[in-house]
Amino acid sequence: MNNKESQATKMIMEIDEPLTPAGRLFIQPETNIVVLCCLGTKQPLRIEAIKSVIADSMLVKHPRLSSVLIIDKNGREYWRKTEIDLDRHVVVRHDPIEEATDDEDAANLYMADLAVSTPLATDKPLWEVHLLTSHKCAVVRAHHALGDGISMLSFFMAMCRKADDPETMPDMNSVVDPRNKRSGEEAIGWILWRLMKVVWFTLVFVFDFIARVLWVRDETTVINGGAGVELWPRKLVTAKFLIDDMKVVKKSIPKTTINDVLFGVISFGLSKYLDTRSPKPLHEGLRMTGLAMVNLRPQAGHQDLIKMMQDKSMGWGNKFGMLLLPAYYYSSRSDPLEYLRRAKTMIDQKKSSLESFFSYKFGYLIMSIMGAKYASLLNYKILCNTTFTISNMVGPKEKVMFADHPVDYMKTTSTSLPHGITMHMVSYAGTAYMQLLVAKDLVHDPQVLAKCLEDALLEMKDAAVATIKNKKPSKEEQTDKI
Repeated sequence: MNNKESQATKMIMEIDEPLTPAGRLFIQPETNIVVLCCLGTKQPLRIEAIKSVIADSMLVKHPRLSSVLIIDKNGREYWRKTEIDLDRHVVVRHDPIEEATDDEDAANLYMADLAVSTPLATDKPLWEVHLLTSHKCAVVRAHHALGDGISMLSFFMAMCRKADDPETMPDMNSVVDPRNKRSGEEAIGWILWRLMKVVWFTLVFVFDFIARVLWVRDETTVINGGAGVELWPRKLVTAKFLIDDMKVVKKSIPKTTINDVLFGVISFGLSKYLDTRSPKPLHEGLRMTGLAMVNLRPQAGHQDLIKMMQDKSMGWGNKFGMLLLPAYYYSSRSDPLEYLRRAKTMIDQKKSSLESFFSYKFGYLIMSIMGAKYASLLNYKILCNTTFTISNMVGPKEKVMFADHPVDYMKTTSTSLPHGITMHMVSYAGTAYMQLLVAKDLVHDPQVLAKCLEDALLEMKDAAVATIKNKKPSKEEQTDKI
């Protein structure tokens, strides 16, 4: 190799950025995942305006998003900076989807097809924007190796503006856990008690996690997936929940969070669905394990994009751990709020453990010792041994605009997994949109499943209203009224 070639190689090596361990995991065949996000509007799409916003955004400037994936002759993976050809990333479809009943259904049909077909081309940066002009929506595809849902949401929000103030970026809902508030007098005793709980629950849940990775599997029901199910055709439907309804349910039990309510709704909704679809009676307390991704950044929820790029602790990319969240089947004729109480107890215990940090470090250790292939196989194994995936992201409080298009709805999902059901929820302007991606040969009627989940929240709300009316106000509430 001559001196010029050596210098050129050195310059390339200085530019190339090695993939993170999580990035390497997500390009393996068993865990190759693409994130899909849909934005709908009631206005005709102005293609040139959308292209102009994308061309001026971080989408074409951020090092990770403007780099191609390179795998050298030794099998090492790198990001290499390249020029963005916008015409290759913006895909315009004018033809209507004939099977669709409305524009939202068309978007779901389109994303369901993308979930099991049409992988992203690797000779360009791993993202695309599909514009469905006949159905007034845009579908964004981004490979999970580029970043997690928090990274992608933070990036996208930087391109949006408030609908009522086009010069201002949207506000995001703050994530506050009321259980973290403690008075100074309680501090020492609370710290000691919490330390004991952390040690105990971490041991219990880490053992459960390892067991699920290696051999323990959920009992078989009509919604269980398994190895190879990720290749089956998909259906995608939307369950919609009003945030105000969730807040009413939240008030019925002290120190309850929206996440507690969400998981109570999932437990209740799945029980309702299995009551009507299971060919044989199920025993009370049957476990259906959910796999949840937990943000490990110091600040919960949406992140400031500039800070994410500058602060390593906030970190652009994939910074999440995994939690096993068991839901239990109980006859749907039981008290709706019992599902919430069980969910709250379980999630309180999970928050008192270091399970998510363990899963993150455990994955990193396996990657370092055994490589991405074996880490991917272990991740695939835990997907096969559990029943469903659940993710929940907090979106904008108010309506936003993208390229001067008022956004009517915002939804997200991912490419298919070995699970029979994956649930991805994002809140937007007072409504939570849960995308239910199902293997249609397992869950033949996902619309019924969505209805069961929506009805579960409404029944819990009715029970919560009755409970609140009958509940005597506490001394603190009486003092507040005075």
